[in-house]
Amino acid sequence: EMVEARFPDHPGTLDHFNLPVSRQQALYLLRHFAENCLESFGPYQDAMWTDEPFLHHSRLSAPLNLKLLNPREVLDTVIDRAHETGFPLNSLEGFVRQILGWREYIRGIYWLEMPKYLDLNVLDTHEEMPSFYWDGETEMECLRQSMKQVLDHGYAHHIQRLMVLGLFSMLYGVDPKKFHKWHMAMYVDAIDWVSLPNALGMSQYGDGGIVGSKPYCASANYINKMSNYCKHCPYDPKKIVGDKACPFNALYWSFLDRHANRFVNNSRMKFQIKNLEKKKPKEREEIREEARKIRKRIRGERSRLRPPRTEVQG
Repeated sequence: EMVEARFPDHPGTLDHFNLPVSRQQALYLLRHFAENCLESFGPYQDAMWTDEPFLHHSRLSAPLNLKLLNPREVLDTVIDRAHETGFPLNSLEGFVRQILGWREYIRGIYWLEMPKYLDLNVLDTHEEMPSFYWDGETEMECLRQSMKQVLDHGYAHHIQRLMVLGLFSMLYGVDPKKFHKWHMAMYVDAIDWVSLPNALGMSQYGDGGIVGSKPYCASANYINKMSNYCKHCPYDPKKIVGDKACPFNALYWSFLDRHANRFVNNSRMKFQIKNLEKKKPKEREEIREEARKIRKRIRGERSRLRPPRTEVQG
């Protein structure tokens, strides 16, 4: 009632609230994950499926970041469970790596690089967040599904954040600082030291390679392989230009075209740049024009949106 009264204009809903708000509830969620989800976490941690917001994910990031759980006890619990059951190593390793490896690495980056890190924007991108990042209203099924989860639960798992919502933002050319602020406003597990290197760096490549050595850029083909979203979408993941072409494709190729000189000597990007160079000049210009149309359409959609109040500062 307090949230509804004080923040009536904020994005999202309280109808599906199921977050742990006490130490006891957080421990219950940890045990539930270890006993029911951990064994299948490894094979399916990157999968996405319509109307399945959680799959085999732990949902422990919020209680961890809010200090309802200690990282050490989380690791001890899952390692003990793995020893008891003897399930495949990839499930245990995949989860432990996220806590002991990536989470601690991100914390180190934050304290090493701040405060200058907040203003990094090496790709010189300045677009505003598209309107569907606030209301979820889009025909693109992958974005619609991912945003529905964010609005319903304040949550999306790492692949949806990185390779759907983050990917589209980067390809479209959103200012990485604005993407970080959006991430802080929309996710229940978002605190500054976790969000900033992940959102501005890993997701948007705003830091030019401090967090990761390459931008995580991909076409609709990746989303089609990792989910069933494209089967329910009016756009064709195999088409680059035209009314039925998936917007991810033209934006992906125009992203490579725009930044080719920056990435041509990046060994992890050579394959993608080589594929770009195989395209004829006429085809590349058609792609640029398609990307311009997409941006113009999205800017028009945003002009009709009243930006929500989110109270996020900085």
